[in-house]
Formats: sequence, structure tokens, C-alpha cells
Amino acid sequence: MTDATNTETDESTAPTRVGVDVGGTFTDVALSVENRLVTAKVPTTDDQSVGVLEGIEKACGRAGIDPSDLDEFAHAMTVSVNALLERDGAKTALVTTEGFRDVLEIGRQDRPDLYDLEAEKPEPLVPRRRRFELDERATADGVERPVDSEAVRNLAMTLSERDVGAVAVCLLHAYADAENERVAAETLRAELDVPVSASHEVLAEFREYERTATTTADAYVRPTIERYVGRVVEKADSAGIPAPHIMQANGGIADPDTVCERAVTTTLSGPAAGVVGAAATVDDTGVEGLVTFDMGGTSSDVSLVRDGDAERTTDAEIAGVPIRTPMVDVNTVGAGGGSIAWVDSGGALRVGPRSSGADPGPVCYGRGGVEATVTDANVVLGYIGPETALGGEMTLDVEAAEDALADLADEADLEDALEAARGVYRVANATMTRTIRSVTVERGHDPRTFALVAFGGAGPMHAAALASALGIDRVVVPRPGGVLSAFGLLAADESHDAVRTVGVDLADAKPGRLESVYEDLVSDVLADTSDSTAATVERAADCRYAGQSFELTVSVGGTFDAAAIRRRFRAAHERAYGYTMDEGIEVVNLRATSTVEGTDPIVRHDGDGEAFLGSRTAHFPETGAREATVYDRDRIETGATIHGPAVLEQAESTTVVPPTWMGDVLDDGTLVMTRAGESDGKPETEVEGGDDR
Repeated sequence: MTDATNTETDESTAPTRVGVDVGGTFTDVALSVENRLVTAKVPTTDDQSVGVLEGIEKACGRAGIDPSDLDEFAHAMTVSVNALLERDGAKTALVTTEGFRDVLEIGRQDRPDLYDLEAEKPEPLVPRRRRFELDERATADGVERPVDSEAVRNLAMTLSERDVGAVAVCLLHAYADAENERVAAETLRAELDVPVSASHEVLAEFREYERTATTTADAYVRPTIERYVGRVVEKADSAGIPAPHIMQANGGIADPDTVCERAVTTTLSGPAAGVVGAAATVDDTGVEGLVTFDMGGTSSDVSLVRDGDAERTTDAEIAGVPIRTPMVDVNTVGAGGGSIAWVDSGGALRVGPRSSGADPGPVCYGRGGVEATVTDANVVLGYIGPETALGGEMTLDVEAAEDALADLADEADLEDALEAARGVYRVANATMTRTIRSVTVERGHDPRTFALVAFGGAGPMHAAALASALGIDRVVVPRPGGVLSAFGLLAADESHDAVRTVGVDLADAKPGRLESVYEDLVSDVLADTSDSTAATVERAADCRYAGQSFELTVSVGGTFDAAAIRRRFRAAHERAYGYTMDEGIEVVNLRATSTVEGTDPIVRHDGDGEAFLGSRTAHFPETGAREATVYDRDRIETGATIHGPAVLEQAESTTVVPPTWMGDVLDDGTLVMTRAGESDGKPETEVEGGDDR
């Protein structure tokens, strides 16, 4: 349990709020009550809603309150992304314009592997036998041939006979003129008792393949989301808990009805919450930005925060499916604490993407797992001790972990279990280092000018090693780092997005016409907002040089000023690509985003100084075996300096301070690690128990 004092909010008026994030292995809970932060972690259940309520009950029990005392409930989950990854979404049909049923199959000309003659693209979410055509036609200038309502009703009969669970409607040029698509969608909704997703409602942008793929994904996951959210709402209501606000991929929360209508917006819900939590808790003064590193049980997520805001993208792909709705730009790699280590046909040691999950979990959990994982390697390396209780309760079987690593060593022709553990740790770190390079170096950012923010159950164990490999000098571990995604839910704003393609040359743009489009977009996002009077609206435009294929998004401001947009676009292009051009500029899409600001929970730290727990042997890449001091992180005093080698234990995570690093504890309990000898000159206060190296 973690307690924190919020000095800026009156205890008598502060709402009691809970955030629950479901991960692959654990479900994390952050509860803000009477200006304290109480955290909990429970194993993720097959029906995620069961674990959610168990986690809330556990946190409330620790805080001494009843779940019915909660005023607000925010939730992030993996339901939609799991449906895409595992291909177990709804039996979906696609309705499109005659001659375009194979858009999903054709896709783009790029291939998964340019030189692999046997490379295969992922199977479309909708097979050809469930893709249907309508005789209608619209162009970018309007409807040329209206849709026949009777033909749509006949199609509805066919879909009913095929027992489809959801329908996606994506007609040609519906982003420009949605009349035909609107008629088709409304007719199908009247005739069928299944969700119908229409592209002009999901993604009113040009590019037929991406619009079709995104709309199809929305239909594919929507029944699953509706059932899951319905279960959570029902269980919450039975416990006297308010209905949850759901985290969207764009980093903002929304009410259950809204996310059920826009189910695709919940993909990468949990990772987005973690980035929001990092942005809310970490001061980026003195660095270009933050690299957020969230290592959980099944995967690791990496993102960037610049100027206090998470980087966003509209160009994401999940399990081979393009998703073009706005989302926090998160890069995910299959390397987590539960990732399974294995040996390939060439005898090389590999880690992931296969994971042991929550059940049976790593071998050291003692739940029947037999394959060595990253967590088992951390146990053998001494980063996780035999007395450590993961999640505050789960005890470990160290001998079983050693046996599993010994078996892996035999298979990989390594000396012993320790050598295998070192290899697993090194391979996992190499995988995660490549991912961090992909969001920094490959995008023109020097990682050495960023701070690395580590969180998740396993992130702080690997963070310093990753920073060393990347030349990063500062690693930040927030105090609620083991449950930072859940904490981020407490800090999240409500947010809604709308977009429409306009496709005009900036030089010829008519401000009056574009302002009319903006009025519609603003009306749409405010209609989704819980309190339109409290909302702020930001307007933006996707622009590109004539002849280019992809756009950059720039702020528009209160009025459409072509000269200001030109300056902003040229500056953005030079920042992204290092040059500008003399070509004309095109305005491709207009965007609006409404935001209702939330209240950041403020974490205070009250360590009593009795933090020393003992020491144990730990093995480090640079120095080999060293005796590491072990501390109870929650009891370390504010202002204390930790000298490596050290291990800081919490109920929800473990932080490793290598021999060449040191860490300072800030007022809110945040640990800021720097390379030894690079402190800022502050007086050092030794932790109770000293440094027994």
C-alpha cells in the first residue's frame, strides 16, 4: 500500500477516485482517497471484469473504505487489442461499393518483408465470403447514383441468414458525401439486431484502404467491447460504484456509451494511460523530453512525451490492421516479465514474443509454468529476492526458476543457470533498446537529450541497463511506478476527436468554407463531451507539400489564417525532415479535439527512514557479482541518496540501481537515477542502514 498526501486539495471536498488498468499478467489499481494514494495489484482474470472488481475491493479494503464510497471510476483494458491480436472478435460482414469488396485484401503495395518471396500478409478481419457490394456511386464532388434502400433491405436478410455479429459499412467517397452510406447504415440498423459501424462516423478521411480497415476493426471489436463494458457497468452498479469512464487510445477518457459507439478508440487503452501518468508525474525540465518505458508481464511499451504532452499519431497498425484514429504514439514489443526464453533452430537464445501470461505465469510463481521467462532470469540474477512478495502477496519459488534456467542453459549450450539468466536479460534488453531507438534516433531525436521514465512491474529493473546502452544519463522512476497506468487514469482528461477530409490548396483555400467544416467538427466533439461548458477545443489541420503522400498536423488556432498555417507547416516539416520546399501546400484534413481537464492527483512521500532490509548477491552486466543493499522503497526518506548497487522493493515493482548509478529521492517519492559522480551537488543524506558495499 502506498500513501500520499495532496496538499492542494481540501480533504472534505476531494472526490474519492479509483483507476484500474488491466494488463496481461496483473490488474493494477490506484485509489485516491482523503488525499492519500492507495495502490493494489491482483492477477488478471480470464474475464477481466472479475479482476477489476477484485482489485477495487482490495484497494478499498486497504484504505478502510467501502467500494460504494467511490465518487469516480476510470478504467483501461486490453479487450479490443486482444480481440485483434488473437483474431477472436465478432463474425463481421463488410458492405462496400460495387467493385471494391477486395480493398481489404489488396491493401497497399508494401510487403511485410521485401526480399521474402514467401512472405504472407495477415488475413483480413473479414473473409471474402462475407464482403458484400451495393450498386451505388459517389465521388468527391457528391452522389452520382443513389443507393437503393430495397437492395439494402434484401442484403440485410442475407446478413441475418449468415448470422453475422457486426457489420461495417464503407462506401466509396463517403468521407466527402456520406448520404449513400448514411442511408445504407440506417437501413441496416433498422433491419438487423447487431452493431453497424459506418465509415463516415468512425473515420471521415480519404484513403480507401485505411478507412475501410479502421471501420472494419471498429465493427470487429464492438460486440466484444459492448459485452465487456456492460459487465463492468453491471458489476460496478451492484457494488454501488459509479459507471466507469474508459481510457481511449488518444489518452483521454470517455463515458461507456461513447466508447461502445467508437469501440476502435479503445485499442492501446492501457499503454496510453501509462504515458499520461508519466507526463503527469515527471518534471521534464532540463531535457528535450521523456522516453516512457512501461514493461509489464507480456510486453513493453515505449513512447515520447514532449513539452508535457504525449506524442500522438494517426498512423498506427495493430496485428497487421491499420488503425487511423488518433492515439498516443506507443510502440509495443513482445518483451515483458512473462516473455518466454527459447532457443531457435540455429542455437541462438531468443526472448518472446510468446508469454506465460498470468496463468500459469513464470516458473517462479509456482503455478505450473515450466518455461523460463524474463522474471525467472531476474530471480536468478538476484534482482528479485526469495523473500520478495510480488503484488504484495505472491511468494516466489527460486529453486524452480533456477531449474528452468538450467534446462535452458543445457538447450543453449551455456555453462549454467546463471549464464542463461544473463543471456535472457541481455537479449530482452537488446530488444527493448531497439524499440527505444525506433522512437528516438529513427525519428531524428537524440536519446541522450531525453530522460527515461521507467514504470510497470518490471520496467525499473531494466531501466538503468537500457539507459547505459543508449547513453541516457537520467532515469526517473515515479513512486507509483508499479501501477503508473492506473495512476494515469486518475490524471487523465476527458477527450474527443473529429476529422474530415477537405483536400484544398492552401493558396486557394476559402476560409469561410473551412470555418463551416470546423463548426461541424466542433459541434460533433462537444456533443460527445460530458460538460461542453467546461471543454476547450483545439483545431488543427493535416498539411503536406503538393506531390507528397503523407501529412504533418499543425495547429490552426481560433481563425483559419493561411499565412500562419504556412509558417507552422514549414517549421514542422523542417523539424521532422530537416528541410523545406518551395512547392505549394495542400490542406488535406481538418481536425477538432475537445478536452475537459481532469485533476492531477499529487503524490506526497512520508518515508520514515527505516528502509534498510539487508543485502543479497546480484549479478550486473558491467561488474559481475556484487553485494547489493536491499531497501523498502516506501520507507526511504525524502532527500535521501541511494548508491548502487542497490535494490529498492515495493509491493508492485522492484527498482535496480546498478553499481555505476546513484539515485535521489524527491519530495513525492520519485527516484531520479543518474550515473555515479553526476549528481547536481545537493547534500547527500544516506539511507538508514547505509551502503554496505
